[in-house]
Amino acid sequence: MAITGNSDQNTGRIRLGMVGGGRDAFIGGVHRIASRIDDRFELVAGAFSSTPEKSRASAADLGITDDRAYGHYVEMAKREARLKNGIDAVAIVTPNHLHYPVAREFLKRGIHVICDKPLTSTLADARKLVKAAERSEALFVLTHNYTGYPMARQAREMVAHGDLGDIRMVQAEYAQDWLTEDEQNKQALWRTDPDQSGAGCIGDIGVHAYNLSCFVSGLEVTELAADMHTFVEGRRVDDNCHVMLRWNGGAKGMLWSSQVAPGNENALKLRIYGSKGGLEWAQENPNQLWHTPFGAPRRLITRGGAGSGGAAGRVTRVPPGHPEGYLEGFANIYTEAANAITAHRDGNDVPADVLFPTVQDGLKGVAFIDACQRSSARNAAWVKVAD
Repeated sequence: MAITGNSDQNTGRIRLGMVGGGRDAFIGGVHRIASRIDDRFELVAGAFSSTPEKSRASAADLGITDDRAYGHYVEMAKREARLKNGIDAVAIVTPNHLHYPVAREFLKRGIHVICDKPLTSTLADARKLVKAAERSEALFVLTHNYTGYPMARQAREMVAHGDLGDIRMVQAEYAQDWLTEDEQNKQALWRTDPDQSGAGCIGDIGVHAYNLSCFVSGLEVTELAADMHTFVEGRRVDDNCHVMLRWNGGAKGMLWSSQVAPGNENALKLRIYGSKGGLEWAQENPNQLWHTPFGAPRRLITRGGAGSGGAAGRVTRVPPGHPEGYLEGFANIYTEAANAITAHRDGNDVPADVLFPTVQDGLKGVAFIDACQRSSARNAAWVKVAD
C-alpha cells in the first residue's frame, strides 16, 4: 500500500499561539512537537504560565519574542486579534477548569481553537462552550489524540464497512499505575484537585477510552452504571472506575479506567465484537490491529501492511515496521486541524476525509463523566447520559 503522508495541502505555516504549557508542563511540549511534525504550524505567541514572569521565561525558552509573550490570556486574545500578523489558532493546554474561559476569549475573536481534553471541568461549562463555538466563525478542535492513530482509523473504517456485522459488545479499558501512591509533582497535583480537574481518573483517562469507543464503533452510550472509587487515602477525586454501558442500537459494554493498577503504564485497549467478527487494538502496540472473522483464524493487520486501507494510509508517514505512536497520533490531529483551517481560510468546506474530534465530541465526553459521577453517587444506579 502506498504511504501517502498527510502534508500535501501545505500552503504556508499557520501562526499558532499557546495558553499554558510553560516550564515543567508535559502536555505543552507534546502539543508543540505535534504541531511541527508535518511543518504546518509555527508557534509565535503565548501566555504560557499563571504569572507574567513565568510566562516570559517560558517564551524565552521557546524563542518567542518578548512582545508576543503575554501575562494573561485575555490580554493575548485582544492584542493578537488586532495584529496584522496575529495568530490564526491557539492551543489550550491548561488545567481543565480554564478550558472554557480561555476558549471563549479566542472564539469570540474568530481565532481557531485547538484544545486539550476533556472539553471542560463541568457539564454546564461544556454546554456554554458549545454555544460559544456555534456563535463563532472559528473552528474548534479537541485533541483526543488516540483518534489520530492509523489503526484506530482502520478499525473505524472496518466497522463502518460492516466487516463486524451488527455490533453487539464494545469493551474498553485504560489502566495506569502512576497514582498508586500520593504524588506531589505538578502533573499529579492539579489532576487530583477537583477544583481544577473536575474529575479524577474518569476525566483524565477514562474519557479517552470512552471517546475512542465512540469513534471506532460509531455508537453512543444511552445509559450507564458506574462504580467510582478512591483508594488512596485523602485523595479528593476518583482513581478507579468500573462502568457498565448500554449503547444505542442494543450493544452492551464495559469500561474500566484506573490510575492505581501496578504494572500498567498507558494500557488503553479496545475490543469490539459483532455478529460477523471482532477487533482488538492496544495503544501500547499501536501499529497492530487484530481481526477475527467469525469461524476463521485470527489475523493481524499492520499499519501500512496487507489489509490496511485508505483511512489508515492517509495518516501514515513511514513504511511498515517503523513504529509510529503517541506523538504521530497527536500530529495527525494537528495536521487534520491544519487542513480544516486552510480550507476555512480559502472559503472552502472542510474536506470530507478530514477527521478530528469536535466541540460536540467534547460535550459528549463531559456528559459521560457527569453521568458516571451521578451514577456512582447513587450506588452505581443506572442513569441516562445527558443529551
